[in-house]
Amino acid sequence: MNAVLVRFYLKQSSRHAGIPLYEWLLQEAKRQGAAGATAFHALAGFGRHGWHEAHFFELAEQPVAVEVIAEPAIIARLVAAIGAAGLELPYLDVPVTMRITGQTDQSAP
Repeated sequence: MNAVLVRFYLKQSSRHAGIPLYEWLLQEAKRQGAAGATAFHALAGFGRHGWHEAHFFELAEQPVAVEVIAEPAIIARLVAAIGAAGLELPYLDVPVTMRITGQTDQSAP
């Protein structure tokens, strides 16, 4: 299946609607119809807000990535909902082909 992988970048301490932002993104992805999404803790990273690294006493600054893979229409709805919620998050999107191991008919698009 042709799909889009979208990855959002944030800090663990980021919150929205009273909950951690990564949790809100996962819930919103599910609401928009994504079959699945994952939040990852990162060891370190840098971007438009500088350098972020996980230290024992600064775990709130630990970088987090949230990945969603879904059909393009679902990703478009998700990104629109995030913007409508007043959030400005850096993200990337990449076209992907989803496959399942063990299936014989996985012809390339």
